[in-house]
Amino acid sequence: MTERAFWTEGEDRPSRWLVTCDHATNRVPAWVGGGDLGIAAEDMARHIAYDVGAAGLASHLAALMNAPAIFSDFSRLVIDPNRGEDDPTLLMRLYDGTVIPANKSADQRERERRLDGLHRPYHHALARLAARHPDRCICAIHSFTPQLRGRPLRPWQVGILYSWQDVRLGPPLVQACRRAGWVTGENQPYDGHLEGDSIDRHALKHGRPNILVEVRNDLIADDKGQSEWAARLAPIIEATLGETGL
Repeated sequence: MTERAFWTEGEDRPSRWLVTCDHATNRVPAWVGGGDLGIAAEDMARHIAYDVGAAGLASHLAALMNAPAIFSDFSRLVIDPNRGEDDPTLLMRLYDGTVIPANKSADQRERERRLDGLHRPYHHALARLAARHPDRCICAIHSFTPQLRGRPLRPWQVGILYSWQDVRLGPPLVQACRRAGWVTGENQPYDGHLEGDSIDRHALKHGRPNILVEVRNDLIADDKGQSEWAARLAPIIEATLGETGL
């Protein structure tokens, strides 16, 4: 198990912000199913395997904010780094209509192998980077599909997610995004609190200001869209933090 579990960019950048990308790639390590989860290539290219466009957006955003960034380097279908170790959806067996054959028979030993090889190293590195600044803020970057199978179209361009345990930054950022003219979901398309997830683990439990930004993936499918949305988001995120006085 020598393949990397994560990579970082700009570890020595001075910003308070740490940009995270939990679902950066759709890579399946060779030691998991021979590098194949048993699903079609077109499914591995979908949102079920990773957050399409999120890695590029996170990279551009971190550079603009002069902030360090960390990216997972394994598919969420191998093991989901944005889930706690005891979460039943840590190893998904069915996702948006697609059965994941390599996970159907995964036992506790296989679960531990993936935790040790991928999930835990990623979170150890994230914790290390988060602790490097005494006033750290965390900005988690994700993307969402415009439509789940059999569900209505999602109208939002951006979703700002936050936990009810910390409403210092999320609601002001929602309003700032709406003032910018974007169709913005507040804790949509997903709820902003999930016990044991990355924000819970690295922000809430440490009292760190935090936001989770979801961008609709058709808007950031290429580098042009990623760089454009990073340029739109960076000044609003930084201004909102400044206005809150956190």
